[in-house]
Amino acid sequence: MNSLPAVAGAQTITRAIRALKLLAEGAPRGLRLVELAQALELERPTAHRLLKALMAEGMLVRDDTTRRYSLGPLVFELGLASAHQFNLSELCQPALMSLASKTGDTSFLFVRSGNDAVCLARVQGTYPIQTPAVPVGSRQPLGVSAGGLALFASLSDEEARRVLDAIAPRLSVYNHFDSEDLLQHRARAQAKGYAWIANHAVPGISAVGMPIRSRTGAAIAAVTVAATQARMSEKRVQDILPLLRESAEMIGGLLKQ
Repeated sequence: MNSLPAVAGAQTITRAIRALKLLAEGAPRGLRLVELAQALELERPTAHRLLKALMAEGMLVRDDTTRRYSLGPLVFELGLASAHQFNLSELCQPALMSLASKTGDTSFLFVRSGNDAVCLARVQGTYPIQTPAVPVGSRQPLGVSAGGLALFASLSDEEARRVLDAIAPRLSVYNHFDSEDLLQHRARAQAKGYAWIANHAVPGISAVGMPIRSRTGAAIAAVTVAATQARMSEKRVQDILPLLRESAEMIGGLLKQ
């Protein structure tokens, strides 16, 4: 019996999928062009064209400093769209409830959608003075909120610059925030390992956030705690951090199952 005729472009699709799998295995360090070309058994010019096409679609990003490729934001967005077997906000609810109960303040879960951070879930705390409610489903440019800043700080330098170029015109409405402010906050978040930002996402409110990482080490969401600026002192941030880290690790563990 004759085999079915090959589908046009099927080989290219297969190679693209193999490239994505290789990069998932190589995360978060990423892979160089020569490594991918060898693994895919392709000439370097052919591999470069394939990777360039995947970058153009947001499936890959490349760090200009290390020249390493890694998975792009569209991979995560497609993963969220296909995750119909569970509701992410429901899955994370116990961890958020525990965090809100232990801190007394409102806890949030954020995910990335394009150049924005979207509030996916919120649990109010028990402290008498709570933050103004940020609606579930609301979105702001990456870096404006603590969750968005935690996600922004986790991007490669190249991807962060691309995002910053896109959102720069929108930043000024957030208490005169600008690109330089955001880059400074990003540098601090990277140095400290957590994001702390005040008076931008919501006037008078300060929040601390931490990324939630997948099995490959990619930042796929962020968990935050928000309170009034007067309440969110340096000492309080240090008290909250172990609880925030515990929640991030708990949610990350659930997503890896």
